[in-house]
Amino acid sequence: MRKTALITGATSGIGEACARAFAKAGYNIIITARRADKLLLLKEELKKHGVEVETLAFDVRDAAAAELSLASLPAEWQNVDVLINNAGLALGLEKEYEGDPEDWNVMIDTNIKGLLTMTRLVVPNMVKRNTGHIINIGSVAGDAAYAGGNVYCATKAAVKAITDGLRIDVAETALRVTNIKPGLVETNFSTVRFHGDSDRAANVYKGIKPLTGEDIADVALYAASAPPHVQIAEVLVLATHQASGSVVVRQQ
Repeated sequence: MRKTALITGATSGIGEACARAFAKAGYNIIITARRADKLLLLKEELKKHGVEVETLAFDVRDAAAAELSLASLPAEWQNVDVLINNAGLALGLEKEYEGDPEDWNVMIDTNIKGLLTMTRLVVPNMVKRNTGHIINIGSVAGDAAYAGGNVYCATKAAVKAITDGLRIDVAETALRVTNIKPGLVETNFSTVRFHGDSDRAANVYKGIKPLTGEDIADVALYAASAPPHVQIAEVLVLATHQASGSVVVRQQ
């Protein structure tokens, strides 16, 4: 019987790469994101691996919509084996006292509250079945603040604390909980952060070979594929010339 993976924020970047990696590995896939059209395109691609795919279009910031969407799944899709809480974003790089409060709200509501919503909706059934794996996509930004990162870094520090707390809460069960903390990953992350300024976004990766979404998906699949007694609790993944969230050596 195939296992099922549910991936949030699945239509771009790390989430999309995870959907492809887990489908290729033989998982049935539930992909969620805001754009129904993009979900349907990805669904058709993933089905080429011979797996079943369900799509759920909602914003993780909307807890009621998330609950309705998951409740709408057919009975045979209710048992999720791997939950990948990937949906997240950064907005702005201003000093904290000059930041846009709306940007703060979006980051907090997506990166923290959205992750909590999905955890609350999916994990109880995992506990009931005494099986499951929660993989949260954190960030090196959660280890220490960097210039301009303030609120985004705080949200990813929260992801670490929430992940650690969940691991404690399910320690008496067979569930596993993983926090993957990427460094520089070249996706549309920086374009979103700079509100569509692609030139400014490109400079983030100038002079360094960054990670790809596929690199992080490989780590997620490795964690999910480890023997049942092995819990990959936390993984920090950096580009070779990145030492921390704030130390990057760029080649000329």
